[in-house]
Amino acid sequence: MVFSSISFLSGFLLLVFLIHTIVPNIHIKNACLVLFSILFYAVGEPVYVLLMLGSSFVNYLFGLWMEQAGKKQQDKLKKGILIAAVILNLAVLVVFKYTDFLIGIINQIGHLSIPYLKLVMPIGISFFTFQTMSYIIDLYRGDCTCQKNYFRLLLYISFFPQLIAGPIIKYRDIEAEIADRRQTMTDIEYGIRRFIVGLSKKVLISNALAQMVDRLMPHASGLGMAAAWLVAIGYTLQIYYDFSGYSYMAIGLGRMFGFHFKENFNYPYASLSIKEFWRRWHISLSTWFKEYVYIPLGGNRKGGARTILNKYIVFFLTGLWHGANTTFILWGLFHGTFLVLEGHTKCSIRRVQWKWVQYLYTMLVVICGFVMFRADSVAQGLGILGQMFSFRGNAEGWILARAELTPYLLTALLAGILCMFPWAEAIKGKLQNCKRVQTASVVQIATGIGLLACLLICMVMLASDAYNPFIYFRF
Repeated sequence: MVFSSISFLSGFLLLVFLIHTIVPNIHIKNACLVLFSILFYAVGEPVYVLLMLGSSFVNYLFGLWMEQAGKKQQDKLKKGILIAAVILNLAVLVVFKYTDFLIGIINQIGHLSIPYLKLVMPIGISFFTFQTMSYIIDLYRGDCTCQKNYFRLLLYISFFPQLIAGPIIKYRDIEAEIADRRQTMTDIEYGIRRFIVGLSKKVLISNALAQMVDRLMPHASGLGMAAAWLVAIGYTLQIYYDFSGYSYMAIGLGRMFGFHFKENFNYPYASLSIKEFWRRWHISLSTWFKEYVYIPLGGNRKGGARTILNKYIVFFLTGLWHGANTTFILWGLFHGTFLVLEGHTKCSIRRVQWKWVQYLYTMLVVICGFVMFRADSVAQGLGILGQMFSFRGNAEGWILARAELTPYLLTALLAGILCMFPWAEAIKGKLQNCKRVQTASVVQIATGIGLLACLLICMVMLASDAYNPFIYFRF
């Protein structure tokens, strides 16, 4: 089950929200959320739901064991428990996500023919594995307390708003709200608005662009320069509005139930450097790697050469986290290279006086990177990049591309470009300072009507079986 589906919007969400709101006791509220979260996951993964439950229980036991070791001041045992827990969590992730990828590498290097396991990857395994690891690591560090109630820990791991598409939530950030929280009308209203905005991003912008990209991508290496750029820009917008759309929906849903999740995207396409881009893009993932990998490796405290190595390790892992394909690894290393160039050479883009040059540089790197990210193979990615900078046209390719330039696609492209920038935040700030109450009220009413219209349009499109891809199958 996904957020952008009629069954979720008209059935599942309404039911769980009503029950959660009606029941008075926090323990019953939590039980309600756990049961519905398991149901939510089981609809798509009827077998692997046991894996998620088992992973939660094993990490719960690790947590109890670590607490006992801490009370007895058995530091070596405590560290051993941490290592064992991390290895076990990573082993589960590697088995289901990377086994065939590793077999392929071994076969290629050793000229072998080891058969592939062809295991179906559980949806959201990268997200809930990273959450269980953050709980164990934070517990070891003393940044959170041991959760002695298994079902409360299970709620943290399985909570359906962030289970299959993120963001990655740290246990310490919602520990207090699991034990005690309030559903206020202000939070519910805010949550509904955030959810509708996220749904609109996904259905009205991302899906429209995805349809074009998926049709042209197989031919993109021979489309010519203009059409190749159309595909590249289209996918750059598609992935942003898909990722940020799901994050918006997750944050909105969490707020409706009394949870306050941190922001995961902060207008990354308004960045003026790759360093700034990664401060704004998929914030929960970048901060996870920074906190649990980069800093433990030494961060920038062990000299320039070691800092560069640490950055490359982090971005290698960042790319690998997204999927078992060389294209993801190259995408990560590509971004890592520009971060190194910006931070450790005289080529820093911040030295450039003109902001428009900074912006064009950043978007060029981001767009080229996402071409490789989207490609099915390195050869396909390089082929598309070659077309983008070939300065050659292709009549047949342009005919295919022109057929995609419908009013709907052009509207989605325009909306995607305009919404890249924080115009709404600026307008909101001015309205808050507006002394004319009547003007502010009119704008609020108009905004509400606009959001309702967007929701209805989304519902109609989803009910009509419009194109609605779920790209998180790869993660």
